[in-house]
Amino acid sequence: MFIIKGSLGIATLLVAGLLTASAQVTPYSWQHLPKVSSPVFKKDTVNIVTYGAKADGITLNTNSINKAIIACSAKGGGVVLIPQGLWLTGPVIMKSNVNLHVSRAALLQFTDDKSQYKLVEGNYEGHPAVRNESPISGTNLQNIAITGDGIIDGHGEVWRAIGKDRLTEVEWKKLVASGGVVSENGKTWYPSESFMTGAKTPGVGVLGAGKTIQDNEPLKDFFRPNMLVLTNCKKVLLQNVTLQNSPAWDIHTLLCEDLTVQNVRVRNLWNAQNGDGIDVESCKNVLIEGSTFDAGDDGICIKSGRDEEGRKRGKPTENVIVRNNVVYRAHGGFVIGSEMSGGARNIFVSNCTFIGTDIGLRFKTTRGRGGVVENIFIKNISMRDILHEAILFDMYYGGKSPGEDGDVKDEAVIPVTEATPAFRDFYVDNVVCNGAEKALLIRGLPEMSIKGIHIENSTFQTSKGVDIIEAQNISLKNIRLNSKDTSPLINIKNGNGIVFNRITYDQAQLLFKIGGKKSAQVKVVNTDESKAKTKVEFEQGVNSSVLTAAK
Repeated sequence: MFIIKGSLGIATLLVAGLLTASAQVTPYSWQHLPKVSSPVFKKDTVNIVTYGAKADGITLNTNSINKAIIACSAKGGGVVLIPQGLWLTGPVIMKSNVNLHVSRAALLQFTDDKSQYKLVEGNYEGHPAVRNESPISGTNLQNIAITGDGIIDGHGEVWRAIGKDRLTEVEWKKLVASGGVVSENGKTWYPSESFMTGAKTPGVGVLGAGKTIQDNEPLKDFFRPNMLVLTNCKKVLLQNVTLQNSPAWDIHTLLCEDLTVQNVRVRNLWNAQNGDGIDVESCKNVLIEGSTFDAGDDGICIKSGRDEEGRKRGKPTENVIVRNNVVYRAHGGFVIGSEMSGGARNIFVSNCTFIGTDIGLRFKTTRGRGGVVENIFIKNISMRDILHEAILFDMYYGGKSPGEDGDVKDEAVIPVTEATPAFRDFYVDNVVCNGAEKALLIRGLPEMSIKGIHIENSTFQTSKGVDIIEAQNISLKNIRLNSKDTSPLINIKNGNGIVFNRITYDQAQLLFKIGGKKSAQVKVVNTDESKAKTKVEFEQGVNSSVLTAAK
């Protein structure tokens, strides 16, 4: 028996305990990033040809591929090899301890025969919902990977509806001639009558309240699957492969832990409906690096469930590293939301490039979501040819694409409840944007300001400058604003505790416009105001003492 004698021994133990506790709660930072564990596999290799697979582009290899995966897992795991060739298949189901390796010059082509995909219970925007079976899926697994330099194609064009305004005239005529149906107003093509009916049915596919999967069979065609769905899996690796042409979201990881996405290429058409690149939902310990995303919707997106269902789940996406990625033609380059009801925290984004995205850094939510997004760290971001905002914080997201009716029509103050979302403590350093409609928009709710946004050492060449609305404790330091429309360059409405330190610009018709009865403590330091034709304009009800300036 070990006996501690005297107060000195007890004190020593207490100090040791305190030191241990302190070490365990060291906050994450750029110097102390989250750790992500990787899977390890046996070297044993199973070739799908051994199980009868044929690379003739005609034979449906669903059974052969799945038998190979099952056999490999049953023997303790290893590599399931898809060699060079065109391999037609239906849904592939992953198993624990299996690395599905798609060789260079191999094309894993998912069939356009929708009868091969049965209706299953899945997840849509955080809710249990009917979906067609995903081309690739895995649930409750450990130690899995999809690797190799080959291509995985979801045949997404047969699943998606599309608007006439998103195609050329030649493309539209070809599509209509291929089959499907056109809406009464002639503006939208649907793959089938079933799809069109589903699109017009409120709450379609949501399970619960007596609704079953079988009840949804008549509308089967409407329930587009996500391409790759991994649910409640631990130690996951996606490496080097190209995943393209998905029916809806390309990669969806839900409730996963220790996820690594490395040197992956995601390719969706710019007009692919809901064609997100990757959606990481309620996951913990994540690394996304060295990857390239062409997306029909958001590029790299963080989620954690929607509204009450997401809050009940209560699983934030946390401890995430996103670095050295490129995003093209997406609705957002790096995105959090809008389904973030479980929260998001400890996220580190660095050394990424966004080219031609609708928005660069996009953070979106709305009333009813709830959830807290906090401790977000971003640095070294390059942007070019951004259609709308370079950086956007918006708590009025209405489910529309960027640029579609962005006006706020309800500015009423409502009570704060668990359904009120919160954005706070974002740290952004060294953003360079060459071309955008607006440099920065921060738009909180009247009942819940966006708080603690810190942006520094950044340059924006844009048409418009900065809007800060319903926000507190915002700091912009060492910011260059080269804007064409400078009436005003910086607009503030109901901003409190706003600090501008070393703001540079070529010229401005109006440097600051300040409105809103809640505006207070706006401070300007180390900024040359003489380049502005008019320094400040106060809207009615705002006292000039709100603004203070110092050299």
